[in-house]
Amino acid sequence: MEEKEKMAAGLPENAFRELKDSEQYHPIMQPNQVYPEVNGWSVTWGVLMAVLFSAAAAYLGLKVGQVFEAAIPIAIIAVGVSTAAKRNKALGENVIIQSIGACSGAVVAGAIFTLPAIYILQAKYPEMTASFVKIFMASALGGILGILFLIPFRKYFVSEMHGKYPFPEATATTQVLVSGEKGGKQAKPLLIAGLVGGLYDFIVATFGWWNENFTSRVTDWGIAIADKAKLVFKVNTGAAVLGLGYIIGLKYAMYITLGSLAVWWLIVPGMSILFHDEVLNIGGSVVTSTVGQMSAEEIFSTYARSIGIGGIAMAGIIGIIKSWSIIKNAVGLASKELKGSTDTQESQIRTQQDLSFKFIAICSITTIIITFIFFWLGVMNNLLFAIVAILLVTVIAFLFTTVAANAIAIVGSNPVSGMTLMTLILASVVMAAVGLNGSNGMLAALIMGGVVCTALSMAGCFITDLKIGYWLGTTPKKQESWKFLGTLVSAATVGGVMMLLNKTYGFDPNIEGHLVAPQANAMAAVIEPMMNGAGAPWILYGIGALIAIILNYFGIPALAFALGMFIPLQLNIPLLIGGAINWFVTSRSKNEEVNKQRGEKGTLIASGFIAGGALMGVVSALLRFGGFNFINEGWLANPMSEICSLIAYILLIVYFIRASK
Repeated sequence: MEEKEKMAAGLPENAFRELKDSEQYHPIMQPNQVYPEVNGWSVTWGVLMAVLFSAAAAYLGLKVGQVFEAAIPIAIIAVGVSTAAKRNKALGENVIIQSIGACSGAVVAGAIFTLPAIYILQAKYPEMTASFVKIFMASALGGILGILFLIPFRKYFVSEMHGKYPFPEATATTQVLVSGEKGGKQAKPLLIAGLVGGLYDFIVATFGWWNENFTSRVTDWGIAIADKAKLVFKVNTGAAVLGLGYIIGLKYAMYITLGSLAVWWLIVPGMSILFHDEVLNIGGSVVTSTVGQMSAEEIFSTYARSIGIGGIAMAGIIGIIKSWSIIKNAVGLASKELKGSTDTQESQIRTQQDLSFKFIAICSITTIIITFIFFWLGVMNNLLFAIVAILLVTVIAFLFTTVAANAIAIVGSNPVSGMTLMTLILASVVMAAVGLNGSNGMLAALIMGGVVCTALSMAGCFITDLKIGYWLGTTPKKQESWKFLGTLVSAATVGGVMMLLNKTYGFDPNIEGHLVAPQANAMAAVIEPMMNGAGAPWILYGIGALIAIILNYFGIPALAFALGMFIPLQLNIPLLIGGAINWFVTSRSKNEEVNKQRGEKGTLIASGFIAGGALMGVVSALLRFGGFNFINEGWLANPMSEICSLIAYILLIVYFIRASK
């Protein structure tokens, strides 16, 4: 069958189901033919997408703590530009564009979940320094390790387990790439939504025409309830966060928000009632105010958030336990190939060609040595500390690689922040035990965490790319080779953007208008007491861990719930609103096909909101950095600015629903 006919027919019937005995999967691009994949066009567009989406994802992630996956919008843009340029046989090129560009989300997640904590702690420890070189090296080395550690698992996840994992994000991206003509038309609503969302968030961030948040403190009775009962309601009214909620969907948004409400509406008011007149110093924290004297936000940041940290860490441990059989099976498959006991005829087929395991082994050892030298001479300046650090990083990154890939394959989301928290706790305990503590210990633990976090994030991202390539019939070897370039470009971009945002807004919670960077704040909160010898709030971590175990027992996604407990309320409520819009537009018609089409249109609009809002946020930061500040702080302190915020938000929601339907 010709390529065009196969594309018109869509993916083969057995693409998403388990194969029967002796049945084979035949991709759209035939294994015995050569197609355009890597060339000047695909590499140039791939690098451009990596730069743009790294900047957008870094801004959004530091603002709300959620990093959007760039695979789908990049795939839509790739199809759109190839259609406009009338390129022939562009499918292979579009996969390479998507694969290089998608490095953005992976590297950004690894960097922003950990490294901004260096800036956060600098306020107390000026001797801690975060340079571009440190951020770039931690991100780049982690990303390269993630690629190298995942390649031996490729055949297990994408071929051996064919049809057993849903791969939600890979499925959606593949459908966009397959439907060439349809994909070209999809670029228009994505662009319009990007302009609407971008302009909306740009007005708020640059001119402050209305407030960024709407809160229950807008009325006198709301202020009274917040002061006396410690009960508050907050919602961020940004377009990007709303789009993120739509992509996440109602089910997981509900779990995240329930975790948030459990903390903000039960634990925080409950602590105020039980310990109203007490000064609680838990785990070495130095507190001088009674719980009753604190605001709801102070109770959350001082005590309740640690419960969420414990929950996230335990969810990561549960993930490793569940993935142990996968690690054994995939390592067995990789060792067979290293011994040369696999089918040599199969390895000669274009769609089965990986980078050689000899090459992977040499590159892995080289990367580990470079990382060791970076730890030794660039971070710790001590041989023993560097040896312990590299052993910890290598073992943890390898073990958690399968957890990350497995999570992406099943639910499409990577619990990288929970696994990184586990890494930081372990690194802090071990490094303090060998004598590295204080501010030097904090810096070392955060750099180690940055390397591991980026490795795990990249592993999850890359398994999606490889599954897309498997379904469509690209050459794995080419995807694997050019992923390294995307990683280096994204690492350089995120380093520059992070330094820009630090100088413009800052990450210090005591600075007005600072970027929240919730995961990085949690990392700082975890390691500071441990590295200062003051201990940690183990009892609060323990409560969170127990909650995660109970949730897992009852089949409730512990990680989603724990993330909700940890991320501020105003950033979780919009996720629920976005998820509710998703449910609403996909359930109004009795015709399931109509509902499906509306859902797909909504995904495009949400992707536009996310990409446009985040990119314009970076533009706004550049203006602020250049000395252009048009915001009237007095107006933002006026309750009417919040009323205007609510009106603008309702209009945005109405547009979202009408455009989707």
